Amino acid sequence: MDKLAKKLKADAALIEVQVSDELDRRITASLQGVRPEIAVRPAVQRRPPVFWWASSLTGVAAALTLIAIVNFRSQVDDTLAVSPDMSPVAVATAPIIEWKAESAMLTGPLQQELLDLQSDLKKAEEKVKQEIGL
Repeated sequence: MDKLAKKLKADAALIEVQVSDELDRRITASLQGVRPEIAVRPAVQRRPPVFWWASSLTGVAAALTLIAIVNFRSQVDDTLAVSPDMSPVAVATAPIIEWKAESAMLTGPLQQELLDLQSDLKKAEEKVKQEIGL
């Protein structure tokens, strides 16, 4: 590797390069005229303060309206429930949900497994009672 490095250095020393004054000026002018490009960030568009006020007031108004509706309906329901002379048409009743529940039917193998487990538990219980002396 040393021989190769020495040979390259010797060859490089033999190279004679001359740069004319005109080429030197052109290279210098070119290098000075080139500036690094500055990344321009896109301008962030901010919303005007009026937008934030409007959205805040709209949210507050919606919340107050919802509270007023809920309170009004609860007052109407209370007055309907308390009023003795009300007609049956005025009372709105909630629909009654009829739940139809049935016990699950076990299939044959599962039923047999359940019976086997119950008998095993009874046998284990009897052995424990015998060992304890009950």
